[in-house]
Amino acid sequence: MFTKVLVANRGAIACRILRTLKKLNVPSVAVYSDADRHSAHVDQADEAINIGPAQPAQSYLNIDAILAAAAKTGAQAIHPGYGFLSESATFAERVEAVGLAFIGPTPEQMRAFGLKHTARALAKQHNVPLLPGTDLLKNAQEAAEAAEQIGYPVMLKSTAGGGGIGIRSCESSGELEAAFEAVERLSRANFADGGVYLEKRIVHARHVEVQIFGDGLGKVIALGERDCSLQRRNQKVIEETPAPHLKPETRAQLLEAATRLATAVSYRNAGTVEFIYDAASENFYFLEVNTRLQVEHGVTEEVTGIDLVEWMIRLSAKDPFDLTSPIPQGHSIQARLYAEDPGRNFQPSSGLITHATWPNPLPLPLPLPTTPLVGRASGPQPASGRLSAFRAATVRERASAPRIETWIAAGTEITPFYDPLLAKIIVHAETRDQAVEALKQALNTTEISGIETNRDYLRQISSSENFKNGQVSTALLNAFPYQRDSIEVLAPGTQTTVQDYPGRLGYWHVGVPPSGPMDSLAFRLANRIVGNTEGAPGLEIAVTGPTLKFAGPAVIAITGADFATTLNGAHIQRWRATKINPNDTLEFKTAQDTGARAYLSIGGGGLRVPQYLGSSSTFILGKFGGHASRGLRSGDILHLSNSHEVKTRDITNGMIPKYRHTWEIGVMYGPHGAPDFFTNEDIQTFFSTPWKVHHNSDRTGVRLIGPKPQWARSDGGEAGLHPSNIHDNAYAIGAIDFTGDMPVILGPDGPSLGGFVCPAVIIAAELWKIGQLRPGDEVRFHPVTYAKAQALETKLDQAIAGTRDSLPALPGAGHEEPVVHDAPGVVCRASGDHYLLIEFGAPVLALGLRFRVHALQRELRKLDLKGIVDVTPGVRTLQIHYREPLTREHLLAAISEIERGLKGNETLSAPSRTVHLPLSWDDPSTQLAIRKYTQSVR
Repeated sequence: MFTKVLVANRGAIACRILRTLKKLNVPSVAVYSDADRHSAHVDQADEAINIGPAQPAQSYLNIDAILAAAAKTGAQAIHPGYGFLSESATFAERVEAVGLAFIGPTPEQMRAFGLKHTARALAKQHNVPLLPGTDLLKNAQEAAEAAEQIGYPVMLKSTAGGGGIGIRSCESSGELEAAFEAVERLSRANFADGGVYLEKRIVHARHVEVQIFGDGLGKVIALGERDCSLQRRNQKVIEETPAPHLKPETRAQLLEAATRLATAVSYRNAGTVEFIYDAASENFYFLEVNTRLQVEHGVTEEVTGIDLVEWMIRLSAKDPFDLTSPIPQGHSIQARLYAEDPGRNFQPSSGLITHATWPNPLPLPLPLPTTPLVGRASGPQPASGRLSAFRAATVRERASAPRIETWIAAGTEITPFYDPLLAKIIVHAETRDQAVEALKQALNTTEISGIETNRDYLRQISSSENFKNGQVSTALLNAFPYQRDSIEVLAPGTQTTVQDYPGRLGYWHVGVPPSGPMDSLAFRLANRIVGNTEGAPGLEIAVTGPTLKFAGPAVIAITGADFATTLNGAHIQRWRATKINPNDTLEFKTAQDTGARAYLSIGGGGLRVPQYLGSSSTFILGKFGGHASRGLRSGDILHLSNSHEVKTRDITNGMIPKYRHTWEIGVMYGPHGAPDFFTNEDIQTFFSTPWKVHHNSDRTGVRLIGPKPQWARSDGGEAGLHPSNIHDNAYAIGAIDFTGDMPVILGPDGPSLGGFVCPAVIIAAELWKIGQLRPGDEVRFHPVTYAKAQALETKLDQAIAGTRDSLPALPGAGHEEPVVHDAPGVVCRASGDHYLLIEFGAPVLALGLRFRVHALQRELRKLDLKGIVDVTPGVRTLQIHYREPLTREHLLAAISEIERGLKGNETLSAPSRTVHLPLSWDDPSTQLAIRKYTQSVR
């Protein structure tokens, strides 16, 4: 066996070969371009060598660079995979000229079959059926004369290349004349060979191919046939084995013809003989030979139990193995998942994969029976029977577990430089009907987000009657009626994001904010109107709105601020359901007189967006969640859930909130107040002042302009020079913290920790109002009690659910002190109606206090109280976010019980680790952050 093998390819096939090398315990070398430096095959290889820029001609087609990488790493052999140099006789010759093994056919065999017109001549010589056709043609006139003799329709073909490139169907002399120059030019540009010839086109044609394998000494076996008829622009989409509706005698003749042709040249290694099958006459005709591993080789492996890549490597290494064709078991189908948009004429797509879910894939390579291997030149062996029995015993077990061959995962960047194949989804079952159902299920549970793929296209094909019945042909997909339930973003607007309610809860302790709609009331009502659950993903629209084009019918609701929205140019009402027809265009303009944000919900379950950390909400600064982990851009495609029938629900006028320029917002006093941090006059001023909304406000926080506090202290002590400074503690969403002398309302994308005092927190029922504040608006903060805050939230939830017909009014003012529990060494402060802030000891930096925080956090998590959302530690504090059914009283009781158990405990311990970081005090990024801060904050 080889001591090291270099894989001269990328993507799924490189990963496939690397897995087999690992199974064989053969060290591997990967080559990669600049664009693929983070690709999966680079990580999976034992060594990896950069061979040049992203352009294939300068990397994966650069023979000198690949041979240099082999020499540098000491590789003994090169596996070319498929595509790129896999069928280059020149490459194979140069590999062998430097003393390396080329894992593939001989250069002479590549040349014999590499040009289609010479392959036709070889097939004719060995009595393999041929379609009526020509030798190479000199010009369009000669082509036209030949076509008249053959009879239209004809196929104009490039003699070189593959993958469907350089093939045109011509129905008349006019089409032939127009196509001749184009095919000739395309062939010369792609394959450095402008040779063109004609073949008769079979109208009801199927593409059937035979997998062959030869030992190079005269023995060739056939490993069954594959039907590859489902093609789009001559590019295969779905392949299967065995070919459906093929008579046993026809199958036998196909296999015999393929082996006869390959045996004539003593074929070496893996290859495929391709045929056109005329379903009407039940005759087949030679098409071409692919002197390489095929993309669809996996379906043959599934029914035979053979690892073709392993056979290729063993043969090249002269490692003995049993070259015997086993009896195929069951039925296997493969679907190719491409990075392309079927709704836009299969335009390739590129970008970042933000989410990838596969349907419980099987491990690769395939399990093989542990029977002794015998010499490759031997005849049929009993091992074949054992192999068939092995396959029969495992078919049923494997039927529900698809095989996934891919190179992508969340975080993979798809570039425009290479073939758009992302993955191959392969299923195997006892019968074709079961395999079809397995494929449908596998496609249903495959999810790829961040870019457009053909997944839905494949789903629709696999559910079509023609496919289910096995009535396939090469022309079937030409007129396939693809239906897309989606929205195309024609213009994105200033900041349009996907959000859901209540957002990404439970990660505040690691600094991940909840995100979600800034105006949750308008968002929840929009979902109610179209019959969705209140949390279904929808769009939040700010400043300037998007222009959206609907591919299919839908029911929508628009709520929130007035953006002068039009449907096909006509004004559309907010706060009600509206039917959308296919190709309708919805245009949002700018926010009008009052309010800052609008919301769009689509009936049937909202947008089809994957969840990240339990939510579909976009966290823009974190670059995760939502659509492609960012705000919308022109050209984006948003897919719709359509998970249930839409049943709209009207809302009363009393349910529609009033937006204004002067706002009164309900808050609870605290957690920080007078006399510890502010003077009594400061607090009175805070509640009586009409604060003005600053222009520098967004989802992270709403800045306010108003009077400067007098402060109850001269500085922040150990926490900082300004009296607003405290040791970092967790914030509550809606907390109004003073960053210096300027108050900021913490928004849903704000920071979890901060070192500033907060005199008040907006209560849950009033938090929606910050989403509609716009620069210049005035805000007064209205203090309410904890009991009134709870009652107000209950009434608001009832209104949204439909058990009340109007929104509740803000209750009368009520003032409560923020400290709700004060014991020696422990102070509990109310931080709004859903947060509790626990402080330990004096405001000093002390490791013992941090251990107390850690101990309380640990014991509180052990209790697993139902209703705790998250527990977030600070320097000397612990913030607890809680909801129903947990009340503040029950939470305080639990904390007191834990504290009693911790008192006097001198044996507290915590796991620790040392982290070494490079430090740069005068880094350009630091300087940029300082400049931004001084310009926008202070």
